[in-house]
Amino acid sequence: MRTITYGGAVSLDGFLAGADGAIDWLYHSKDAQQVMTDYWKDIDTILWGRKTYDVSVAMRPAPTKKPAKAKSPKPKQRPAMHNYVFSRTLKTLDDPDMELVTSDAVEFVRALKQNPGKEICLMGGGELAQSLLAADLVDEICLNIHPILLGTGIPTFRDPGHRVNLQLFECRQLEGGCVLAGYRVLHAQ
Repeated sequence: MRTITYGGAVSLDGFLAGADGAIDWLYHSKDAQQVMTDYWKDIDTILWGRKTYDVSVAMRPAPTKKPAKAKSPKPKQRPAMHNYVFSRTLKTLDDPDMELVTSDAVEFVRALKQNPGKEICLMGGGELAQSLLAADLVDEICLNIHPILLGTGIPTFRDPGHRVNLQLFECRQLEGGCVLAGYRVLHAQ
């Protein structure tokens, strides 16, 4: 069965972003970049919460106009990465590389884990992570903990309705005083 990993860069007090969505406190380093490069080699699917997807779209650079070429265009190939955006409010997506999922997230992800493929990255925080943790579908939690207390913001975790027991499998210091912590979820038997 495929592994689902949830995580990201977080403040020491457990926030993914400030109350206004600010991420200007993130420390970017070569070793953190190497962790991400290594991680993405084993991923072929990303699960996006709607709010995280909205932030991603807002951060993209505006498209630039390219001069027309005389050659015929190459047919568009399906990206190696499969992207699913989970939303109860969106009706369509403007990005052809993203698939909108409006059905039950838990059932969709449960079926997705059974399909062949590489590992799965849970990019959505908040409600999507909460529902998948509640359903015992998340296998790993990996955090790049930053040395800052934000006091308030977008929480990394919301109440899944039960305790989630974890086992540490990685812990090391990164540049800038950050700590990389990786945990396996000890699934209910």
